[in-house]
Amino acid sequence: MSDVDIVAESIRSMKVRGARDIAVAAALALKKIVDEGGKIPELEPAGEKLKAARPSAIALPNAVNYVMYLADGNKSLSDEEFKEKTMKDIDGFLDQMAKSVKKIAEIGAEIIREGETLLTHCQSDTVFEIFSKAWDDGKKIKVVCTEARPRHQGYLTARKCSEHGIPTTLVIDSAVHWAIRELDVDKIFVGADTVCANGDVVNKVGTSQIALCADEADIDFFVAADSLKFSAESMMGRMVNIEERDTSEVTEIPNVTIRNPGFDVTEAKYIDAIITEEGIMPPQGAYPLLKEKYGWELKG
Repeated sequence: MSDVDIVAESIRSMKVRGARDIAVAAALALKKIVDEGGKIPELEPAGEKLKAARPSAIALPNAVNYVMYLADGNKSLSDEEFKEKTMKDIDGFLDQMAKSVKKIAEIGAEIIREGETLLTHCQSDTVFEIFSKAWDDGKKIKVVCTEARPRHQGYLTARKCSEHGIPTTLVIDSAVHWAIRELDVDKIFVGADTVCANGDVVNKVGTSQIALCADEADIDFFVAADSLKFSAESMMGRMVNIEERDTSEVTEIPNVTIRNPGFDVTEAKYIDAIITEEGIMPPQGAYPLLKEKYGWELKG
């Protein structure tokens, strides 16, 4: 099994999880091909294999496509120059991703007030960075995490928050409406796997129900997502493929059909704002940001 096959399988099996971590893993896999002397003919099939591993997480194809764009810009160079320049470009891309998360954390932490109780769903490194920044700034927040069944990614979030010193409560997914009221939740923060041009957000299944609960309770619902998670394809009318995962993750009952969607769509009308490295914007701001950030891809 090649290195790319191993990375693709790690993404598919969720050994590597979280949209940003998936994007980083893919970029590093392509960088290794370049380091080993590979050029466009070797990168293209590897990129397609990586993109197929998680169809619902737009950061993955965005990262692959951008690395291919960088490589294509260097294709006229000599073999050694191509290797040196492309690896340097990929390192710059990875550095930019890291800086984006830090910037989002700074912006997001400013929204949080002293003593607020914040609810989040599933696992988002970006949301955790917002919470930890607010805590480190001296804001005595509390965090409520959902389990995010059936893979229980919320356990990871709860553990990270608790280990950082933040008072943390874990609730079952179906208790969100109860938790918002009984635990006096002030704001909700979630990550995103994909942000569409119309402002709709694809995220871990259950996110849309939490947004409905937030709307009913009249509390703010924020999405934290760097621009890598914005879908240029959605500008051209392409719908995001909602991945259904293996039903064995749920249960097996004879003669009963089991459905296990990994993601759902939260409509823009239920989202108060999207926090990006470019600042806080309404969901309607997705379209102009896409035009600015992904003009290179739309022309390609």
